[in-house]
Amino acid sequence: MSARAVPVAGVTLAEAADAFLARRDLDTDTLRSYGQTMRRLRREFGDPAPLAQVTAEQTATLFDHAWGDAAARTWNRHRSALRSFCAWAAAPGRGWITTDLAALIERRPEPRDRTRAIDRHIITALLDRRDVPLREKTLWRLAYESAARADEVLALNIEHLDLDNKRGRILGKGGTTRWIHWQSSTARLLPRLINGRTSGPLFLADRRPAPARMPADADLCPRTGRGRLSYERAEYLFKQSTKKHDRRKRGFTLHQLRHARLTHLAEDGWSAPMLMGLSGHANIRSLAIYTNVTAEAVGAALAKQDPARRPR
Repeated sequence: MSARAVPVAGVTLAEAADAFLARRDLDTDTLRSYGQTMRRLRREFGDPAPLAQVTAEQTATLFDHAWGDAAARTWNRHRSALRSFCAWAAAPGRGWITTDLAALIERRPEPRDRTRAIDRHIITALLDRRDVPLREKTLWRLAYESAARADEVLALNIEHLDLDNKRGRILGKGGTTRWIHWQSSTARLLPRLINGRTSGPLFLADRRPAPARMPADADLCPRTGRGRLSYERAEYLFKQSTKKHDRRKRGFTLHQLRHARLTHLAEDGWSAPMLMGLSGHANIRSLAIYTNVTAEAVGAALAKQDPARRPR
């Protein structure tokens, strides 16, 4: 039965969540983010729960338990997902709820963090580590050198690669097909990672999926039977591997590789059109957050112009 055919009083949380996430206007990043919020709501209240009976008090309590200690950015992301869901469910012609389930959940201020771009020497140390498995080493280098979004890199298939020209074809944000480019360090790693495979996901999970959680055919390697490496798993491994490099000991996010690359290239004098061509940004205003120089670059520039500096 379609969600539209279900009487208002009988719409369950599971039915509403599935219909909400099935919208065609959601890009990959938004779908992943909204999916995390909806899965938590379903786990807390149960799939059979009538959506109309869920209250703002209940969702506020859930937020306190689930994300009360999380960073403001995480809290606000889940709040935004809930608000979007409520607005969609209450829209004319649907009318599944009349209550704003986010009414008691206040937005938290997000302090601006100028250290978000990882310093160059830390990037070098990360990418040169010898204790990192080949899959992670290749993913990190490719994500950094290409300045592509992590989900775009993880979505690459072997048949999308043009190894001779050091580039790969991706489906970018907004459904635009474009090329991402990498350098020689990534080019040397890719043949080892591919290891003779001719099709299927470039980055594979560690083991074959269970029969009950079988992914789509497009996300399965025809030779090994293993599925595509998930964003969540890749992010977890990156955070665990980078805790010792992070002054806050939380570990870095995969998105910080993209941020760092664009920041470093801006410091090196790349023009905005060149940065946009590499990153896939369609709007120069959205690129602006990546062009703030790092504290490392400021310190190096000051040291270079220090009249009292002793030559080494």
